Amino acid sequence: MSGTEDILSIARGWHDAGERVAIATVVETWGSSPRPAGSRLAVTESGRLAGSVSGGCIEGAVADIAKQVMNTGTPQLLDFGITDERAWEVGLACGGKLKVFVEPLS
Repeated sequence: MSGTEDILSIARGWHDAGERVAIATVVETWGSSPRPAGSRLAVTESGRLAGSVSGGCIEGAVADIAKQVMNTGTPQLLDFGITDERAWEVGLACGGKLKVFVEPLS
């Protein structure tokens, strides 16, 4: 199994056990990005995480939005960008841009 399939299997298991779950997927990158397009993060309403879409403050922001998506049922496309100069300040190795699509698992 690939890492993506593992994340989806974990998410499905959490969902089947009664947890609300959202899936975040990197859909586009530009410049430097810690994770490539297709990387996924599963988030439960209770705060469980599996996988990764970036790291640093971006991962926390995506997890927060994932909880909102679970509550509203409305998917969101998130756009993050940071310069090389600011990257280290927020816990990233270097600058770049990425887009992350967050959707509820149903």
